[in-house]
Amino acid sequence: MPDERKYRDEEIAEIFEAAAAARRGGGALSPAEGMTLAELQAIGGEVGLAPERIAEAAAALDLRREAARRSDFGMPVSVRRTVDLPRAPTDREWEMLVADLRETFNARGRVGSAGGIREWNHGNLHAYVEPTATGYRLRLGTTKGNALALNRLGAVSLVAALAVFVLLVLSGQLPDEFMIPLIFAAMGSAALAFNALRLPAWALEREEQMELVAARARVLLGAEPEPAAVAIGGAPVGEGS
Repeated sequence: MPDERKYRDEEIAEIFEAAAAARRGGGALSPAEGMTLAELQAIGGEVGLAPERIAEAAAALDLRREAARRSDFGMPVSVRRTVDLPRAPTDREWEMLVADLRETFNARGRVGSAGGIREWNHGNLHAYVEPTATGYRLRLGTTKGNALALNRLGAVSLVAALAVFVLLVLSGQLPDEFMIPLIFAAMGSAALAFNALRLPAWALEREEQMELVAARARVLLGAEPEPAAVAIGGAPVGEGS
């Protein structure tokens, strides 16, 4: 039987901080060799933290890694996260996962299924539970809808400003028409600056939300399903799930 996962001092503090934002576990709580999840849950119970909150925070810590991003002009325009699942969700567990997605992203979305794949999507935001060669996975992703369009507008406007400036210089009309390239340059700069200010915060928020959903899904599917439950290969789930 493999050794049980042990959490170090800094990890323990991070887990307790995630489980209860107003609390932080101190280094004095852990022995030099670390603590197991069961020991963390026992300590958390003494200060009123639910065991499942500790498990979710621990799972989030284990899952934490740089989420896959797609960038444009150095700005994040797409965020994705994929996590392996211990097993397929039952119908009830899928409904619970959909409810978590709706609450986390504050979006109703639409659900569906095809073969062994279940999906939830809301515009560019999507979540898939799908089989893999070794089991199942949860795949989350989203794209900022107008980010690419604004970046293209900004780039085209700056190129146009430069082209008009050169033409005016060559034709000797720059003193009379200098406002034309200035307007194009201002439009392009404003579009790119707007994206540069908002996209990093948007990507970080989505990454954190996806991390929480992935961690809770791992915890939810860590226990054995109820005997009467139907696994992912059962009846399709409709919109009212």
